[in-house]
Amino acid sequence: MNFIETRGNDATHPAEVTFSQAILSPIASFGGLYVPKSLPDLGEDFLNKHLNSNYKELAKDMLSRFEIDIAPEVIDSALALYDDFDDAKNPVPVVKVNTNTFVSELYHGPTRAFKDMALQPFGIVLSSIAQAKNENYLILAATSGDTGPAALETFKNRANVQVACLYPDGGTSDVQRLQMVTEDAKNLKVIGIKGDFDDAQNALKRLLASASFKSELKTKHISLSAANSVNFGRIIFQIIYHIHSYLELVRQDEVKMGEKVYLNVPSGNFGNALGGYYAMKMGLPVEKIVIASNENNVLTKLINDGKYDLRDSSVIPTTSPAMDILKSSNVERILYDMFGAARTKELMSALEEDNNYALSAPELESIQNIFSADFCNGDEGKKYIKDTFENSQYLMDPHTATCFKAQATCSDKNIKSIIYSTAEWTKFSPVIANALTGEEDAEDITALKSISKVASLPIPDMINGLFDKEITQNTIIEKEDIEKAILAFL
Repeated sequence: MNFIETRGNDATHPAEVTFSQAILSPIASFGGLYVPKSLPDLGEDFLNKHLNSNYKELAKDMLSRFEIDIAPEVIDSALALYDDFDDAKNPVPVVKVNTNTFVSELYHGPTRAFKDMALQPFGIVLSSIAQAKNENYLILAATSGDTGPAALETFKNRANVQVACLYPDGGTSDVQRLQMVTEDAKNLKVIGIKGDFDDAQNALKRLLASASFKSELKTKHISLSAANSVNFGRIIFQIIYHIHSYLELVRQDEVKMGEKVYLNVPSGNFGNALGGYYAMKMGLPVEKIVIASNENNVLTKLINDGKYDLRDSSVIPTTSPAMDILKSSNVERILYDMFGAARTKELMSALEEDNNYALSAPELESIQNIFSADFCNGDEGKKYIKDTFENSQYLMDPHTATCFKAQATCSDKNIKSIIYSTAEWTKFSPVIANALTGEEDAEDITALKSISKVASLPIPDMINGLFDKEITQNTIIEKEDIEKAILAFL
């Protein structure tokens, strides 16, 4: 299967590329992104075939339907990393919270966040391609808190790969920061910037499209790629767990095969929701995809009002910082799929030049046929954390909590809802401790111990050990100095 461009072709890029080309060079013509030329039709036969399959078997067959140009032995090695999750037989447990609410726990990997689901296998795939081509790659990662640790974890000490990871200084939880700044592999560089995630992501996209930066890298015999979800190598692995989660409900006798469900996704950069959208288009029985946001509710306004307006807007720091994002990159892939390349280029150009765009009434209707949305503020989120723990003995992080608000306001049919939990409670312990006990301004280690006692849950070793590790990455710079810092690292 080949991949094509969301904004059309500029006559300098190839009109179509392979999967390996798309993940090695993820930015397409006019600053656009790559998308599959077509999607495989899975349907009920595929779902029935995998009703008793394990996660790796499901993943391997789904990847084969995309006919990607990756050697089977590389795919096997990549998927084998799921064996190192908490439960090798079921790396993504789906837990019943109440009659219609089921939580798909995507955080049982090494960094305790959902980014491991895609980045663990992605690291092996990209490194293997680089080795096969005998080329060296710089992987750029911009993070609001979860992509960074997961990217660093998957690429550390891998051959033919170096990583520069950008994060907003003060814009992540302490645990997320420690996961990054204690990494000591020589092929990793972590850079804190004085700005927000959008600043980091804008810098990443600018460098990916910069001829002068690529020319400078070429003198060092280095090519350029990215670990963010602008890279379809991330997205393809995010489709799988939506299919798995649905099959889990069938296995648990909660739905009959073919019965529709809601997919309820906490959304920042929209990659997780895009994976659900593609799964739906490929045949997964989905009623609607519910988009949950925090106070940075640009997606709620887009889906409800048809307007993406960033004029006079700035990122609001919240209790769910991984969603503190205003420019959601993967919305572009939805626009392309629904409205085509010319309209997508027009809309994205308006956003880049004027900081806003507006959908037509028919376009908004098309969006609303698939998506519904609401946002949840920090106080509401903490109440959902507290109430859900007291009523159902289920402990969740503040990003997952936003989905409970969206479920209450956007689920207009009495059907099952799969909520995607993107991070373990350990990643945001001060917020959760405040929700459960009222304690304020607790340091992470204090809050972790408090929650562990209240909830009778152990603190995972990989989290507990962070507080004793040496800080090896202490670079904090102005955002204007990002390129200079990366070149100095190389």
